[in-house]
Amino acid sequence: MRALYVKNSYNLVEITFPEITMKTLKKIGKFLLVIIVLLLIAVGIFTYTLKPDYSGNKELSGLQQEVSVYYDDYGVPHIYGSNEKDAFRALGYVHAQDRLWQMELLRRIASGGLSEVFGPDLVDTDKFFLSLGISDATKQTVANLDGQNKGVELASAYLSGINQFIAEGPTPIEFYLTGIDKRDFVLEDIYNTIGYMAFSFAMAHKTDPLLTTIHAKLGPEYLMDLQVGSNVDTEWIKNYKPTPNDSVQNQLTAMVNNALGNLEIPLFEGSNSWVIAPEKTKNGKVIFANDPHIGFAQPSVWYEAHIETPSYTKYGYHIAGIPFPLLGHNREIAYGLTMFENDDVDFYYERPNPTNKDQYWAQDGFVDYEIVEKTIKVKDAQAVNFKYRKTVHGPVLNGIADQITGDRPIAMSWVYTQTENQVIDALFNLSFATNITQFKSALPKIHAPGLNVMYGDAKGNIAWFATAKLYHIPDSVHTKFIYEEGQGLPVEKEWLPFHENPQAINPPSHYVYSANNQPDSIAGMLYPGYYLPENRAKRIVELLEPKNDWDLNSATQMITDVTSSVEPEIVYNLTKYIDISTLKEKELKVIDLLNLWDGNYELSSIEGTVYNRWVYYLLKQTFKDELGDELFSQFLSTHLMKRIIAPLSKNDASVWWDDIATNDREETINDIVNSSFEQALVSLRDDFGTNINEWQWKKVHTLEHTHPIGQIAALRSFFNVGPFEVEGSREVISNMAFPYDDTGLYKTSSGPSTRRIIDFSDVENSVSILPTGQSGNPFSRHYQDQAQMYVDGKFRKMMMNKEEIQKSKEILIFRPKD
Repeated sequence: MRALYVKNSYNLVEITFPEITMKTLKKIGKFLLVIIVLLLIAVGIFTYTLKPDYSGNKELSGLQQEVSVYYDDYGVPHIYGSNEKDAFRALGYVHAQDRLWQMELLRRIASGGLSEVFGPDLVDTDKFFLSLGISDATKQTVANLDGQNKGVELASAYLSGINQFIAEGPTPIEFYLTGIDKRDFVLEDIYNTIGYMAFSFAMAHKTDPLLTTIHAKLGPEYLMDLQVGSNVDTEWIKNYKPTPNDSVQNQLTAMVNNALGNLEIPLFEGSNSWVIAPEKTKNGKVIFANDPHIGFAQPSVWYEAHIETPSYTKYGYHIAGIPFPLLGHNREIAYGLTMFENDDVDFYYERPNPTNKDQYWAQDGFVDYEIVEKTIKVKDAQAVNFKYRKTVHGPVLNGIADQITGDRPIAMSWVYTQTENQVIDALFNLSFATNITQFKSALPKIHAPGLNVMYGDAKGNIAWFATAKLYHIPDSVHTKFIYEEGQGLPVEKEWLPFHENPQAINPPSHYVYSANNQPDSIAGMLYPGYYLPENRAKRIVELLEPKNDWDLNSATQMITDVTSSVEPEIVYNLTKYIDISTLKEKELKVIDLLNLWDGNYELSSIEGTVYNRWVYYLLKQTFKDELGDELFSQFLSTHLMKRIIAPLSKNDASVWWDDIATNDREETINDIVNSSFEQALVSLRDDFGTNINEWQWKKVHTLEHTHPIGQIAALRSFFNVGPFEVEGSREVISNMAFPYDDTGLYKTSSGPSTRRIIDFSDVENSVSILPTGQSGNPFSRHYQDQAQMYVDGKFRKMMMNKEEIQKSKEILIFRPKD
């Protein structure tokens, strides 16, 4: 025996232990080793069971004949079936095994189901989305569907495949971690996901209340320089229609920002696309390019799938839970999307009855509000019951979230929920179109969100169509404010026929493009919208116009371009106001670098770092004194901020230059430009030292693909992908966008959700890339296998050659179950 003596307050206490021999230690060690090995085996088995099955045999209910799924080296399924229903059923299964968690989250947003997963922090978000009325509109749409409709039949087959995976496949780890149960998918889930997408396009929720507040707080003169209206001095997307012979204001804004800020889920932001006609390509065939800009998240938004049946071929990009691709191509046609950015949301003040709080003024007198009651399930808490009011315009947003505390009721009218929803029909018809005539005939069914639909085909046709339910807006009506009671657009809108929508078919320029910039006249008027500045459009035109020998290689270089055509002009405008007599040698060197800058945002760029620090402090000193902290933060989240920088840099008469916090003087553009430049240099020296060569873009501009569960610090490295140092910036073609704040770090929040180029001279070797990987399952090797390639500007083949595809080592066979 061995003894250990421990002294307490009174005595020396003897504690004895049995003698431990080396033999005993070895036995204990072996026992512990066995336990550890068993634990590792158990973890390994559990992990293995959670992986997607990329090979083997499975039985699938409802199949008529066998379906073969060949997986390529990046996990893209190539689905070969004898008929379309079988192929879409298999698509549902394979889509679910890689993206079920993503499907689950997307279907929950519009129906107010996030609090059930994440707890009380998401209650306000659920309230907001329920009040939009997406889920109610969905119920009405689905109730009126024709079950014999071909699109509905294929959507139902797709859902059946998802549900069989739910019943028989492994449960994704996120379901274990959040404690929620799996449940079947139904048609309503498809429409709710589409409704969420439609909302995420809209900028009116952030912009209109903010402008109304600025107008009320500061006066109309402060709106003059904010680029509120349509811009006649910018790069327009040009219409071309061939002849028959041609081949609560700030609180509401805060509510929306808070609701969206709680989501680690993709928000749709912008996009680029261009289509080059045979006359401008080396091989005499159309080249199609598209890179939709969407908020970065993990998993990334698109799921690629290639389907082949005797009557249908499509290499498509799918949103989780939606059967038909939003982007796609085959050997005959290619299509893609950018955001139109039209204004399809309006806000109205309602006049309450002073003697009856349950009524408001309608056209002929006071009428009762419609009361809508909802219940939100909340994880680890009691369910939340809430109600909101509706008027003839739409939901009253006051009281929906804590941020809306004003007394004046504000109602919202949104085209998406107030007109017939035929989006599934539209997506089905686009996917099955075989020529430009069939393709165009499907477009009027897209009522919202507003989209620029880009088109090219093997016959040499190119086209751009702006799709949305547009309506006549009288000259006297301004759509970017909350309408006063009794004013604004009437409830019954005067809809425009689709042929009035902006579009261009085979224009004489021999190219079409879209960069979310303003189109020229629509039905004789400049249609209001939340268009992005001309920066990307100007660069696209600058590159496309002079070149007539485009090929796949030059197109890939263009889609990864990181040069701004506009920002060197802004620098030129600003440096004219710098008082160089006050600058030291190193500061003069910075000015020299900026004046020689070509707008390039490579990783080594020093100029890009200085420019963005300077512009942030310029905006802060110009706007924050009038707006205050909260409104200034909201202003930075709008497209207004992006649009204002270039015109402000050459407007020395703007009322915004004066700092209203100083009573003894009136500041000018010279004062703000010089002081903001000095602030930028001080902050850069504080962060990176006095050596200017250390002020490189790669040190401030990064990208991390965040997973909702990656917000937990201990799980971040497992679920999140990155961070990476990344080239590009906002409003260059490779649009790696970021928010401004006091940190001086530019964490990329949105950008190209894919880069894809289809060359009809060699369509089977067209290329694309995803930001992370094809799978949303963190145990899959395809969870992030494209992430570094994406950052490096590389591409991979979109395989369509059957002989090449069938060489795959991973084949999943589905056979009829009954």
